[in-house]
Amino acid sequence: MTRNRPARCARAGIRAALALALGAALALPAPALAALPMAVDGQQLPSLAPMLERVTPAVVNISAQDEPDPQARMAGGGRQNVGSGVIVDAAQGNILTNHHVVRGASAIRVSLQDGRSFSAKVVGSDPDTDLAVLRIPAENLQALALSDSSDLRVGDFVVAIGDPFGLGQSASSGIVSALDRSNLRAAGYQNFIQTDASINPGNSGGALVNLNGELVGINTMIYTPSGGNVGIGFAIPSNLAAEVMRQLLQHGQVQRGGLGLDTLDITPRNARQLGLAPGSSGVAVARVADGSPAQQAGVQARDQIVAVDGKPVSTSAQLRNAEGLLPVGKQVRLSLLRGGQRVEATLRIEPEKNERFHGGSLDARLNGVEFAEMAREQRLKGNDGVVVSAAYPDRGAVAARVQRGDIIIGLNRRPVSKLADLRGLLADTAGRPLLLTLIRGRAMYHLQVN
Repeated sequence: MTRNRPARCARAGIRAALALALGAALALPAPALAALPMAVDGQQLPSLAPMLERVTPAVVNISAQDEPDPQARMAGGGRQNVGSGVIVDAAQGNILTNHHVVRGASAIRVSLQDGRSFSAKVVGSDPDTDLAVLRIPAENLQALALSDSSDLRVGDFVVAIGDPFGLGQSASSGIVSALDRSNLRAAGYQNFIQTDASINPGNSGGALVNLNGELVGINTMIYTPSGGNVGIGFAIPSNLAAEVMRQLLQHGQVQRGGLGLDTLDITPRNARQLGLAPGSSGVAVARVADGSPAQQAGVQARDQIVAVDGKPVSTSAQLRNAEGLLPVGKQVRLSLLRGGQRVEATLRIEPEKNERFHGGSLDARLNGVEFAEMAREQRLKGNDGVVVSAAYPDRGAVAARVQRGDIIIGLNRRPVSKLADLRGLLADTAGRPLLLTLIRGRAMYHLQVN
C-alpha cells in the first residue's frame, strides 16, 4: 500500500547515461535518439494538452496540518499531510478528496492552480470509503463533470492528475487495468479501479479522468514494494464517490443499510452440518433477522447466496462489501440456491436500525442500563456483543458499575452477540444470580449480580 517515501526516479537517467558512455568507449553503434515529429503525412499527432488545459484548474493541492500531541506541540507542531482534491461544484466550492488526506487535521489549506489559497472546512468525511468533502469560500472556480464509472472497461485510457511528492501539479496517463478490486485494506468498503497511470504519494484525492476530461475516479493508493509507482494504482469510482458525496452533503454522514443477514463461508465440514450437497461452496445464510428486508423477501436460513445484482459472490467478506456499497433505498436482486434450485429474491435496502432496550424492562436489577445493538462498522472489524448505550448510576447498583460504551459479550458464561441473545438469556435466568462478562477498552471484566 502507499508508503510516503521519495521515489528514486533519477536511477533510470543515470543508467541510460552510463549505457551511452559505455557504448562510446567500446566504439559500439550509438542508439538512435530522435524526438517524435509534430506531424506525419501532414496530420498532427494526437495530444492530451487541450483536454488537460480544461481539466487541471479543477484539481487542487491540499495541505492538512494534524492536531499535534502535547510532545509534538512542544517540539513545534504536528505532522503535515499533503494531498490533492477535485473541485466538483464551482458555485458551492465543494471539493472531493480522500478521508486519509484530512483525517485528524486541525487546519486545512487548499491551493488552486491560479495561485490562490483558501482555508477549507470539512463538510463530511467517511472513513469506510476513504472519501471526504471540503468547502472553500472561493469564486470563479472551475469544476469537473462526473462521468458514469459503470461505463468503464478494462483497456480504456485514463489520466491521473495530482501533486506527487509535493512537486507540483502533474499528469500521467495509462489504461484501466482492472475493475472492482477489493480486499486491499483491512476494513471498509471497496470496489477500486486499478490503473497503470502513475500514482504516487501526494496524488491521493486527485483526479482520474477519461479522455473527455470527465472524472471517473478519485486516486487513492498504490501497491508498491519501494514507496514509488510500480504501475499498480487504485482509484475510487466516480459513481461511488458521487453517492457518498450526496449523503455527506445532505446528512453530514453516510447512511448505510443492511440486508438483515448473518452469513458464513461454506466449508466441507459446515456444508454437511447445514445439509448442503457435497462440494458446495460460497456463502450460506446462517440467520435472517426478524423484520429485515431479507425476511420480507423470503430469504431463508441455509440458502446459498451466489450473486448480488448478477455479480458473483463467493465469500462473506465479498457480500459485506457489496452490501455496504449499496445506497439506502436501492432495489437489490439476490440469486440463491435452495435445495439445489435457483431462487431469485428482490429486496429494498433499508436503513440499519440501531435497536435498543432498557434492561430494567426484563430484570429489575438492570434498571438504569440501556443496551443497543453493535454498529455495523464495529462488526465489520470483527467485534461482537451488545453495547451499553446509556447508564444512569442513581437508578441501580449495576448502572453504577457499568459505563457507556461497555460491550457485553456474555451472560452466565454463555455468549452474547446480539440483543436477542441477551433478552433470551435474561428470560431464562429470572431470579437467579447474573454473571455479566464485559469488555471495557482492552480489558475484560466479570460483574456478579445477586
